[in-house]
Amino acid sequence: MVTVSDEIRKKCLVIPDGSGYDTSLFTIPVKYADFLKSILIPNGLVKDRTHKLAVDILSSVPNTKSLVVLCVLKGGYKFCSELVDAMERYICSCEINMSIKVEFIRLKSYHNVSSTGEVEVIGLSNLSHLTGKDILIVEDIIDTGKTMTKALELIKQYNPNSVQCASLLLKRTDKSCGYVPEFIGFSCPDEFVLGYGLDYNEFFRDFPHIGVINEEGIKQFAV
Repeated sequence: MVTVSDEIRKKCLVIPDGSGYDTSLFTIPVKYADFLKSILIPNGLVKDRTHKLAVDILSSVPNTKSLVVLCVLKGGYKFCSELVDAMERYICSCEINMSIKVEFIRLKSYHNVSSTGEVEVIGLSNLSHLTGKDILIVEDIIDTGKTMTKALELIKQYNPNSVQCASLLLKRTDKSCGYVPEFIGFSCPDEFVLGYGLDYNEFFRDFPHIGVINEEGIKQFAV
């Protein structure tokens, strides 16, 4: 069991180890009904937490006139869409003078012969236009944190005014490099989670809740 630090507890909702709701209490698509162990985070809680993150993010950049959101595909698309919509509503309701520009990227990580981690940012042909900008990277889940750490090092080479990361989930794992994003929706157990954009071999992205796959599901959707 990985201990949750005070820093993380102040930033997010902690989903305890062993948590989960019985799937019979939710409307589950037939195609997934037999392949889920539990519902870890219901859709409504995901959305409500995302709306609070939107307020926290905007409060952290009060003097920014333009924010560049880098949505990490594929898993981050649902979270990013909900987050940006909530930010836009808050901007309008509070009459804030700020524009949001959304870019879509993919982070491709690999290891060379000396086992040094490297990251390639796919989707932006020229990162130099990030110079002087306020940037928010939106990710679905931080697992070990190694890929995001490398991506941040790369982006910071272009001297943005600021760069922060918002992740829907931060997995508690002893494989973590210690990276903690500025904004976190939930701290979740070291389980194979899926739904709300997160997938297992491209399945379950369309599942509305965040759930935990069972052994039958792992076999059924294996490739």
